[in-house]
Amino acid sequence: MWRQADQRIGLAIAQRLELPELVGQLMSARGIGIDEAKDFLEPTLRALMPDPSTLVDMDAAADRLAHAIRTGEQVAVFGDYDVDGACSSALMVRFLRDLGCSVRAYVPDRLKEGYGPNPTAIAALCEEGATLIVCVDCGIAAHVALEAAKGRADVVVLDHHKAEGPVPVIAAAVNPNRLDCGSGLRHLCAAAVAFMAAVATLRTLRKANHFTGSREPDLRELLDLVALATVCDVMPLTGLNRAFVAQGLKVMARGGRAGIAALLDVTQARDAPSAYTLGFLLGPRINASGRIGEPDLGVRLLTCDDAVAAREMAERLDSVNRRRQEVESEVLAAAFAEAERQAAAGHPVLLITGEGWHPGVVGIVAGRVKERFNRPACVAGVSEGLAKGSGRSVAGVDLGAAVIAARQAGLLETGGGHAMAAGFSFRAERQGEVLAFLSERLAHASALPGAADLVLDATLMVPAGTADLAEQISRLGPFGPGNEEPTFVFPRSRIVRADRVGKEGGTIRAFVQGEGGGRLKAICFRAKEGPLAELLLNSGGVPLHLAGALRAERWNGEVSASLHLQDAAPAV
Repeated sequence: MWRQADQRIGLAIAQRLELPELVGQLMSARGIGIDEAKDFLEPTLRALMPDPSTLVDMDAAADRLAHAIRTGEQVAVFGDYDVDGACSSALMVRFLRDLGCSVRAYVPDRLKEGYGPNPTAIAALCEEGATLIVCVDCGIAAHVALEAAKGRADVVVLDHHKAEGPVPVIAAAVNPNRLDCGSGLRHLCAAAVAFMAAVATLRTLRKANHFTGSREPDLRELLDLVALATVCDVMPLTGLNRAFVAQGLKVMARGGRAGIAALLDVTQARDAPSAYTLGFLLGPRINASGRIGEPDLGVRLLTCDDAVAAREMAERLDSVNRRRQEVESEVLAAAFAEAERQAAAGHPVLLITGEGWHPGVVGIVAGRVKERFNRPACVAGVSEGLAKGSGRSVAGVDLGAAVIAARQAGLLETGGGHAMAAGFSFRAERQGEVLAFLSERLAHASALPGAADLVLDATLMVPAGTADLAEQISRLGPFGPGNEEPTFVFPRSRIVRADRVGKEGGTIRAFVQGEGGGRLKAICFRAKEGPLAELLLNSGGVPLHLAGALRAERWNGEVSASLHLQDAAPAV
């Protein structure tokens, strides 16, 4: 289907900002008005970031953090084992440590401890001398666990997961998804909440003249962590999130964080960091540490200042990620087969379990199932009769709320999350009940097509796909949920050469020739098998309608345009 633009607004944007008319139309189709266009192209925190105090409990959190800094307290940062947890933990560790606190980061073991604070770990942190525990990307529902700190340490929660009922009785619980929070910032990840807490704390310290005779830290240097977490937690790249990612990518490009620089080097990333770099190169490797490796390795990498040590940790993460891919591939085929059966039965949500499936890969498998079937997907591994897993959702379907409702109904042992992702556990014999409940709760998802529709922006002829146009289009990035990358149709184009590249031949590289002349490089990822790969490799020179994104690529100081193929069809 085609994305619709207001032609007059698109033309006005192009004229006002001296852009190609096509770029103005692309902005109009994304709901950008004439007055918003400049800030959209140049998103800044100055223009888009609200007062942190709009978040409930933020002032209390800032006061308590400021007190810890002024008195040099011993602080424990308790985080989650995913990318958002690692980034928000690293952000808070660096912020507090640089301002004089003794800080210890703690990440629970996924298999032994599960998600979030637990009484044993909280008590141990108090025993070690922590007088303040900061829970990041977790804690909003950990009432029982946080009781273990009562009378021994204060607790501040910086979370973003859906909060139900009363929040824990602690020093502060900052969460834009609190039922009583009217900030309108529900789409922030935990690292973004932690960054806003750092801003609020710095303001509190400034008012107390804490920096008299000393230099304030530049919090903008933490934005690379916020950007990484925002992309990897699949937050919408609009408004404030867009500014966080755009500015964070600039920070990352400077290479100042040893851990990220080492990980970029290990992945052999050549181009300037982009949302793709964050989501597909860095994110999976940091995630791997919590999935089937050392749970705190990601945090240690992100807080490391030594280039040699950072390189060693980055290589370990890369190795762990390869192991994770092997484990994932073993689960994926079986999960796809069961998903096919459930989808054919008309279930609006897919719930798939397998005996012995590693809990560290079920979230990734759920994401792959969701992508293929365009349905919310929940995947769990079963051990000793207990199914523990993760779910991933599609835009417009709030999976986290449905999982929480299932737990409240007594069907789940544990359950929580946010709109796009959730975690849960249930007794294996209750799988049918859980599936029935989620299917009823998310019945509106049954109206979704069996595969996500390809949304098209415009038609381009091959000669028009120039490096200059690709660079202009890149100004609309960073791309992601809420700001999808433009997809173009190149009609009646011929594949003049196509071959497989990459270690396993899962990528197709080709050259495209237009009906009226011109030539364009093209590439298609995840093309190991299937009808698209077959068509590209064996088109026999027959004209094809090709669909994909036009991207600017830089190599040895040269800029060229490349078509990143998403679909193709014979031009009949």
